[in-house]
Formats: sequence, C-alpha cells, structure tokens
Amino acid sequence: MLHVDVAIIGAGSAGMRAYREASKVTDKIVLIEGGDYGTTCARVGCMPSKLLIAAAEAAHAGSHAEAFGIHYGGRRVDGEAVMKRVRDERDRFVGFVVEDVEEWPESHRIKGYAQFTSDHVLQINSGQEIRAKRVVIATGSRPRIPPAFADLGERLIVSEDIFYWHTLPESVAVFGAGVIGLELGQALHRLGVRTTLFGKANKVGPLTDPEVITEAAALFSEEFPYYPHVDLTGAQVVDGAVQVDFIAHGQSHRDSFEYVLAATGRVPNIEDLGLKHTSVAVDHKGVPLYNHYSGQVGDSHIFIAGDATNQLLLLHEASDEGQAAGYNAAHFPEVRQFKKSTPLTIVFSDPQIMMVGQSHGELQAQGVDFVVGEVNWRSQGRSRVMLVNRGLLRVYGEEGSGRFLGAEMIGPRAEHLAHLLAWAHQSHLTVSEMLERPFYHPVVEEGVRTALRNLNHGLNMGPKPPARCLDCGPGA
Repeated sequence: MLHVDVAIIGAGSAGMRAYREASKVTDKIVLIEGGDYGTTCARVGCMPSKLLIAAAEAAHAGSHAEAFGIHYGGRRVDGEAVMKRVRDERDRFVGFVVEDVEEWPESHRIKGYAQFTSDHVLQINSGQEIRAKRVVIATGSRPRIPPAFADLGERLIVSEDIFYWHTLPESVAVFGAGVIGLELGQALHRLGVRTTLFGKANKVGPLTDPEVITEAAALFSEEFPYYPHVDLTGAQVVDGAVQVDFIAHGQSHRDSFEYVLAATGRVPNIEDLGLKHTSVAVDHKGVPLYNHYSGQVGDSHIFIAGDATNQLLLLHEASDEGQAAGYNAAHFPEVRQFKKSTPLTIVFSDPQIMMVGQSHGELQAQGVDFVVGEVNWRSQGRSRVMLVNRGLLRVYGEEGSGRFLGAEMIGPRAEHLAHLLAWAHQSHLTVSEMLERPFYHPVVEEGVRTALRNLNHGLNMGPKPPARCLDCGPGA
C-alpha cells in the first residue's frame, strides 16, 4: 500500500491546480488519472469550440459584406480544411497541458481509475491501493444523454465528438439551447450545415431576464431554424438518418437529420467513486455536500473541486476551486475560506451573451429591491458603424444604496463588456461611481454608459438622460 499525505483524483483543470497548491507543502502526493491527460477545456471544450466558432465567423463575415459595399466571389466552405485546423490547433493546446503534467515527478502520477474502499483508502483499477490522509475529488463531468436518444446509435453525438470530425456533415439537429447548443448550433449553421436548434421551456442560454430572453430568442430565430420550446414525440433511425418528431407552437412537425447532437447538460463523474464506502453525506444526485468557499466535504479530510461539484462548469471556476481544495488538503486540519470572484458568464454566440454579478432571476428570488436600466444596441453609434447593432443590455442597481448589482445582455462585444462590469461589481462600486469613470468616443462601451445613466436616473441619483443618442458625439 502506498501512503501519501494528499491524493488527487482527476488531472483536469481543477485537479492540476489542486496539485500545484498541495505540492508546495508536501512531496507525499499523487495525482490519479484514468483517461488521457489534457483538460476538458483544451481537448473537447473551450478551445476547440472557439476554433470552430472562429471559422464560422469568417464564413459569416465573408457572406455579409455587401452592406459595406464589399462584394466577394462565390463562397465555399471546405469542411475538411475547417476540421483539420480545429483538430490541429486543439492538439496543440492539449500538448501544452500534457507537457505540464508529464514534467511533474513520475512518482506523483498514477494512471488508473480510483474508488474509495474507506474514508482514507483508494483502490486503483490496476489493483494498487493508496492510503491518503487527505483526498481531493476533481473527476470532472461528461455530457448528459437523454433517454429518448438511447437507440440512435452512431447517429447520436455529443459536443466532444464534433472535434474529432474530419469533415462537416450535411445536417444536424441540436437539442438543448444552453451555452453549448447555442455556440455549436450557430457555428455549424454558418459553416453550411443544415442545422435546427431545439430548446426547452423558452430558455436561451443561461439568461434569466425575460426582456433579454425575448430579444435573444428573436435574434437567433431570425438567423436559423430555432424552436425555443418543443415537446419531442419521437426520435428514431430511418434509412440511415434520424427522423425527429416534435410539437412546436401547438403543431406537429417531422424532419430528418444526419446526426442528433445532445447538448442537454453535463453530469458529474462521481457515481463510480465508491462514495458509499465513505462517511461523507451526499445530495439527491449523489454529489458530496461541501463548503463552496473551502471545498471541504462536511468537516472531513475530503475536498471537491471543478465540474465534479455540479455547480458552475467553467474553467476559471474549476481553477479557483482547485486552488482552494489543494491548499486546504495540504494544510488540513487548518481549513481556509477563499473569497469567490464575481459571477461571470459569457456565451460566444453572435450576438454574444453575458451575465455578471447577480442575475435578474436571483434578485427576484431573493426579494431584493432593485431598479433596471437598459440600452437597446440598435441606435448605439459604434455598433451601428460596424453593423453589429443588435441586442439588449439590462443593468441592475440596488434601491437606496445605488450599488451596482449585476447585468444580463445579448449584444456586441459582450465578452469585453462583461469584464468591465465584473470588475466594477467586485469593487463594490455604485452606479454613480461607475459613471465617474472615463468613456472614450466612439466605442461600444458608451452603450454601457447609456444603460448606467438610465439606471442612475431610476435610482433617483442622477438626471433623466436626454431623449437622443447619448453616445453619438463629444459632450453627449
């Protein structure tokens, strides 16, 4: 039996960060990984999806330049070339991750799948046993497959499969209008794949603000077939294709596709860990109950981080949680609470979606007395110049204090505006203080100023904005 101070199960983003933190304190440490090295983000998540989106944006820009007076020749999407670049660049990103892990001492790395046989003992499927004083669970997650698709065989794909394609298919039905479904569905459509996006309960990505949801659904529906809510009545393979039967807007429909992409969420990889052999308490989904600020499971020596928590499935969150879990596992029984960063979510669709701070839904559920300010991007100066003037930004401020609470948006450059607002939120600025900061002209950020001015007036802390464009010239 191998005796260690810290055993980390999983070498993804959370596990790697946990290893870096814990190895600062002890050399009696092991990192256990049953699959290939290389994080979800690098191999089948963030990076390859952005490579596909980049190709889609290039194709879209080339076919929509006429409004600027620019005319290109016939557009042709080379599916093999698109997917070759996706795979090649993806492999490059994965290579960096693998190099990092393989630079760590070989004695610290164990290949295999771990299972608890008691609170302190892990059994590896190779037969090896490890007795660990502390354990970090960082086993990640995997795509969820709805039971309705169980019989589709090779016609059913998940997002991870796309990044191993050698060319583009003729058609894909995307089920799930969350982050993954929106990003990949729109990208495939722009690359010439006949794509239909099927949603549920009229949700659009992670959005909770009804006004922003309505705007987003309308924008996506204008570009490609998108049903914000469907009731699936059948999905079966007929003559080598998937026949999809569904009800939308009270009417029955039938269509056939080469593939069905299940983008219906992810589930944590915790069911094979043997948690029943430990004393830890779990929730109704079998996920250990833990402290969100320390990663500690109950008051035990076991910690959890990343997608395995079944909370925010984002790389930066996984990394932060890995740091907390690794630090606390190394210093246990001393356990430190780590401050959480401002919530920040970005969807790389077009227009982009972002959410910062407390969402509209959270504020309502918590009974917070808040005011809303907004800007519709259609009249925003710089956005109109670039013909990206679509979408809606809604910002929230606390009644009385004037403190900036959060924002939801679909619109131009959301990935950048989100950081601007997240920094303001984490700095606990009031809306008035945000308006004291400089805004250059002409930039998209001036639209944020317009929304903040409207919000400040609604909070009775500033004058009513003039009924004209607030960002179309100096002195506005």
